[in-house]
Amino acid sequence: MSAWTHLIRFIAVEDSLVHLGQLVDPSRDVGHDTIDGLDITAFVIEGSIFNGRVTREVMHVKQLLSPISREDCNYIRCLGLNYVDHAKEANMTLPKAPILFTKPRTSLVGPFPAAINIPKCAQDGTSDYEAELCVVLGKSGRDIPEEDALDYVLGYTACNDVSARTLQMTTTQWSFSKGLDGSCPIGPVLVAPSVIKDPQALYIQAIHNKTTVQDGHTKDMIFSIKKQISYLSQGTTLEAGTIFLTGTPAGIGYFRNPRVVLKDGDEISVRIEKIGTLVNKVRYEGR
Repeated sequence: MSAWTHLIRFIAVEDSLVHLGQLVDPSRDVGHDTIDGLDITAFVIEGSIFNGRVTREVMHVKQLLSPISREDCNYIRCLGLNYVDHAKEANMTLPKAPILFTKPRTSLVGPFPAAINIPKCAQDGTSDYEAELCVVLGKSGRDIPEEDALDYVLGYTACNDVSARTLQMTTTQWSFSKGLDGSCPIGPVLVAPSVIKDPQALYIQAIHNKTTVQDGHTKDMIFSIKKQISYLSQGTTLEAGTIFLTGTPAGIGYFRNPRVVLKDGDEISVRIEKIGTLVNKVRYEGR
């Protein structure tokens, strides 16, 4: 048995149970394949996301789930204002240190058919998207040197930091406005560091109803992945299973003219080089 490189968590056609798997064809964009109704196959992984090994047993995907479950995720840490172009569009000075907020595990959902849930408190025409690179830690650490930081990474995936802007603008603390149920879709696949050797060399896009609204690159981060992990581990144990949302490039709906908002029935996607496309539909709760 070998180590995985492209891990998915899925419900299998064969038994309707949840499994971990290694994509049989990692060159395919399984996010698009799901939307298009194409067959997805995976070698079953024995063990957990942290120690799983790939077997030769093949299963078929009935439904893709978030690559990391709520049970395996102990904390979601998020960086605000971490791209140079995003700071410019917001007319804000570059931060001197990472700006941290958090999301609860109840915000975590997977790719389509999972939906981005907009509760009634955010159905005011200001619900927004933020395409982000998501980092999952594979081992715990504290006071991690910057040069060793990537050794703690289990894998990379795509994320959408869904934000309720009216709620966000009423306070300087962002966790509530960005932590609503269903506001943190991730996926569709967790890609190992052996494939993504440099996380600062990836193109990242957001596509809203087939129109590209964000088109950035991770090299434009103000604080690199290494710096984020090292800085936030100062005097603080970062546990295995921690998820990092690493900031968004320019093009969020709030600063576009005219503004772009997430409406009931919309499709919003996050596409990242070497990872693929996280696709979700938007659902207004109660409609």
